[in-house]
Amino acid sequence: MEEKLPYYIHCFTHLKRDAKNGGAPHKPILLLSIIRLFEKGFFNNNQIFILPELVASFKSNWSKLVETNHHPIFAMPFYHMNSEPFWNLIPNAGCEKWIESKSSMRSLNNLTTAINFAFIDTELSLLLLKPEYRDILKISILEIYFPSTKVNFNNNNENDGLPSPSILNEPSEEYRRKIIELKNHLDENTFQEEVFIRGGLFKREIPKIYDNTCAISGLRIDSTANISMIDACHIVPFSDGYNDTLTNGIALCPNLHRAFDRGLISINDNYEVILNSNFIENSSAYNLSQFINKQITLPKQIEFHPELENLKQHRLRFNF
Repeated sequence: MEEKLPYYIHCFTHLKRDAKNGGAPHKPILLLSIIRLFEKGFFNNNQIFILPELVASFKSNWSKLVETNHHPIFAMPFYHMNSEPFWNLIPNAGCEKWIESKSSMRSLNNLTTAINFAFIDTELSLLLLKPEYRDILKISILEIYFPSTKVNFNNNNENDGLPSPSILNEPSEEYRRKIIELKNHLDENTFQEEVFIRGGLFKREIPKIYDNTCAISGLRIDSTANISMIDACHIVPFSDGYNDTLTNGIALCPNLHRAFDRGLISINDNYEVILNSNFIENSSAYNLSQFINKQITLPKQIEFHPELENLKQHRLRFNF
């Protein structure tokens, strides 16, 4: 493994980049962000997923290191890194042809729809798991691409630009107002990135406040493989209300999440499960009818309980 270090130092310091305006900084910033996530334990093998933490780290590192007037579009380096010998994109099923369209991959929404993850060389991932080799690769990148700003890059335990979970505790209207304000002032790519990062907080915090347990079925699976069977479900869809606050969320297992999103089930003001009358199900141990009138499990903190107005909107939307 160690004998491959000079090769990857060479790869990292000879990246294929647009030479205009001093050279595009996107790929070096992305590599530094990936190294950071290896440090923090988000990555531990050769699969590089498009995580909210990765996008947030990219934006944070950009603000610390980049002095040119390049635009910080995350999707561009993640896609174009495919021209480097250590990087391979793995498309989602049915998107194999789509990822050949370079112009389409400038959008984060298109990128996350088309691409499942990127494979890096196994030898590289093993190097990145070792602090001493990470530091060597990191210093190599900083020295070559950011000599005048490298002092701004440090190794502390800051959150790398990820917003504090406390923003999800804001009143719904205040949160919605801020999202609309961002939409009105940011370009589309930057807005997509902001929503992706905030949505990542929602997906992480909702299962946490429900103790990683489905609020309806009680399902909980603890796994040493970092596998979760609990989803963060919006009560009112984000697209309708720009609302990622914790009181607009509920933790559900995937089948009940789908049933809730499609209006087969809802929750009344007593936090009891109700069924819609617009469907018929056969006799099965998995019937939704087994949950009729069952009171859902609520977070221990009352301030995190689903907002009754949000539940009302869900019922109205599906004609309960």
